[in-house]
Amino acid sequence: MKKSNLSKAMTALALALSMALSGCGGSAGNAGTESTASPESAGASESTAASEAAADADRNKMPDENNLTSLEVIRLMGNGINLGNTLEAYNHKSYVGGANPDGFETGWGQPYTKPEMIQDMKDAGFDTIRIPVAWTNGMNFESGDYTIDERLMSRVETVVNYALDADMYVIINDHWDGGWWGMFGAEDQATRDKAMEMYKSMWTQIGERFADYSCKLIFESANEELGDRLNDKDITGSKGVLSTNECYETANMINSEFVKLIRSLGGNNPQRFLLIAGYNTDITNTCDDRFKMPEDSADSKLLLSVHYYTPWDYCGTDSVNQWGSPTNYEQQNELMEKLSKFSEQGYGVVIGEYAVMMKSGGIKPDTDKFYSNLLDNCDLYDFCPVLWDCSNFYKRTAGKTSDEALAELFLSRRYENEKSTSTEDIKSAAKARIEENYKKAEEEQSDGIEFPASDDTSVAWIMFASGDYGISYCVGDIYDPTNMTTGVKAQNALITGEGTYTVSLDFSECGLASGVTFSALGISNGETFYPGYIIDIEEILINGEARELAGKEYTCSDDSVCTRVNLYNAWVSNVPDTTRTPDGSSADCSATILPVKNKEKIKTISVTFKLIAP
Repeated sequence: MKKSNLSKAMTALALALSMALSGCGGSAGNAGTESTASPESAGASESTAASEAAADADRNKMPDENNLTSLEVIRLMGNGINLGNTLEAYNHKSYVGGANPDGFETGWGQPYTKPEMIQDMKDAGFDTIRIPVAWTNGMNFESGDYTIDERLMSRVETVVNYALDADMYVIINDHWDGGWWGMFGAEDQATRDKAMEMYKSMWTQIGERFADYSCKLIFESANEELGDRLNDKDITGSKGVLSTNECYETANMINSEFVKLIRSLGGNNPQRFLLIAGYNTDITNTCDDRFKMPEDSADSKLLLSVHYYTPWDYCGTDSVNQWGSPTNYEQQNELMEKLSKFSEQGYGVVIGEYAVMMKSGGIKPDTDKFYSNLLDNCDLYDFCPVLWDCSNFYKRTAGKTSDEALAELFLSRRYENEKSTSTEDIKSAAKARIEENYKKAEEEQSDGIEFPASDDTSVAWIMFASGDYGISYCVGDIYDPTNMTTGVKAQNALITGEGTYTVSLDFSECGLASGVTFSALGISNGETFYPGYIIDIEEILINGEARELAGKEYTCSDDSVCTRVNLYNAWVSNVPDTTRTPDGSSADCSATILPVKNKEKIKTISVTFKLIAP
C-alpha cells in the first residue's frame, strides 16, 4: 500500500479505536478516497476503513518473533507449502510489450490467487507459505531501469497480506525469473556490475515496501540459481565463464550483500529473519566448505534454504514409481543428518521445496512414505519442510485436498498439534519412527531380490533412462534394485573378481523403452573391492541383436566408490584424466558408445563384459 493512503487509514483507526499503529503496510482499500455519500454511508465507510486498518496493524505489529532465534522460529513455522507456478510465472516479454503484470500469475496453469485459497492451505495444516516471485515481470531491466512496476508490487503485497491474515509465516524471494542470474557469470565485467546493481535495486524496493511488516514475513535471497546457474545463458545469450570455485565465491558474495542491504533499510528489517539460499539449494553442494553463511549484524536471525528432490527419478519423473527400499531411507536419512551441521551451528533450516511429482498431477505410490520420513527428519533436526505444490495436493480451484492419507499426515504435523509437546519428546518420537521404518524396509527387501544393496558386496547392473524418461532402472552411482519403473526385469551380476559377466534389462512388461537419454554399466563398491580394475565390453545386444559399439569405452568413477562405463552420457564432453582402458590409451574414448537410434523401441538390452585386474 502507498504511504499516502496509509496515513489516512491510520487516522481513521485512531478515531475509531483511539490507539496508535505500531507498523505500516497492507491494503486499506478505499480508506484514502474522498466521499460525498450520505452520513450513514460515510459512517459505514469509516467503519470499513477502520476495520481494514486494524487488520494492517495486526499483521504488521512486532510479535514475540522479534525476540526469537532462528532455531526457535523454525518450530513455529511448522509445515509449509509453496504457492507454486503462480507469481513466478514468467512473462517479461509481454510486460515489455505493454501488458499489465498483475495478471501473469495464471500463465503457468494456476488460478488467480484468492484469500480463501490461502486460508484453506492454513486449515490443511500448513503454517508457512513460500511465495516465489518473478520481479522482472514488472521491470524494464534491459534499459537499465530497475524500477518494479507498482501494479506487480501491489499484487505481491495483496497475496502476502492474504497469508498474514491467515496467520501464516510468509517467504518471498526472487525465483528463476527468466534466468537473469546468468548476468553474474558473464565474461563482460560491466554485465556483472549491472547484475549486482539490479539485485540491490530490486531488494531495496522490496525491503522498503515491506519494511514495517512483522517478522512473520521472511525474505529469501535467491532460489536454485545461486550456484552453477550463475553461468546461465538465458539472458546473456552465451554461457558464463565462472569456474566452480568462482561460482561459490559469487554466491557467497551475493548472500552477503543481501544481508547487509536488508539490515540497512530500517523498519523491522534490522531484525527480520532472512533466508539464505544454499549453493544450487542442493544439500551436498551447500554442505561443501566453500559455501559460507554470511555475517550478520542481527543475532540468530539467519535461516538456510535448500531443496530436496532425491532421488530425482522418483521425485521428478514418471519413470520410477516406487520408494521405500533400505537404500531410499538410508539416502534420505544420511542427507538430512549431513544438513544438520547448520542447525548445530544455530541456523534454522528450511527445506524450501520438496515434492514427489507426476505429469498428470496425481499422487504417486509411496509418496506418503517419502513425505512421512522426511517430516520425521525435519522434526529430528529442526528443519521446516515446505512442500512444492502446483495444485497437486491442494486443488486451488476446487478448494480441496487430493489425498486423504497425505491430508492426515500434514494435519498431524502442524504446529498447533505439536506445540504442547516438548522438543525433546518430538525429536525422540521422530527418531524412533525413522529407525522403525528403516528396519521394516530391510525386512521387506529380503524377499524377492537376488542381489540386494549392501556395503559388503559388489554388484554389476545397467543404469538406464529412456529417451522420453518414461522408463528407468537404477540411474545413478548408488545401486538400488528397487529404484525402477514397475515391471522392469533386471538380470544383475554378483562380482567376485576377474571374469566375464552378463547383465541385462527387459522392458516388455512395462511398455517398450523409446530410445535412450542415459545409460551406464555400473559396479557397486567396485572402487572399494576392485580398485584399478578395468571393464572391457565384449558384446552389447539390443532386442537380441548384436550391435557394434559407436566408440571406445573407458572405465572411470564419479564418486570413488562405484566403478562405471558410460554407455550413453551426452552430458560428458571431456574424457576424465583418470580414465582406464584395456589398451592403456584414452584416444578415441567416448561416453556415448551405445548404438541406439533416436526413439528406437527397445524391448531388451544386454551387456557382456570382462573385468580385468590392473
